Amino acid sequence: MTGDDLNGRLRALLAARAQAGDLVTYGEAARELGLRPPNTIQQVAAALDALMAEDAAAGAPILAALVVGKRRDGLPAPGFFQAARRHLGYTGPDAGPDARACHDRLLARVRAHWGGGGA
Repeated sequence: MTGDDLNGRLRALLAARAQAGDLVTYGEAARELGLRPPNTIQQVAAALDALMAEDAAAGAPILAALVVGKRRDGLPAPGFFQAARRHLGYTGPDAGPDARACHDRLLARVRAHWGGGGA
């Protein structure tokens, strides 16, 4: 699968999750996309970075905010916040209250746009 194919499939997956109001873990996304080892999580992370760059450039809600770490208490992996620094001007840390507040703001914008409840 090419990077563009993966990005398009990931965007479609996240749009469906946004409409349903659901979050997804990196592993779940990799499985739903049918990715095969090795490096499935890294493939998802690279595609998420590309989607974040596209969404930020378009001024659109950041769909990548729907992907969270399995062991991060509802937060995305540190790479999400590193990408947020590059693409969104985020200046805080990868964890803690500032990261939570950033993620909450981005999720609220996704939910407002897509109409998803829950998650």
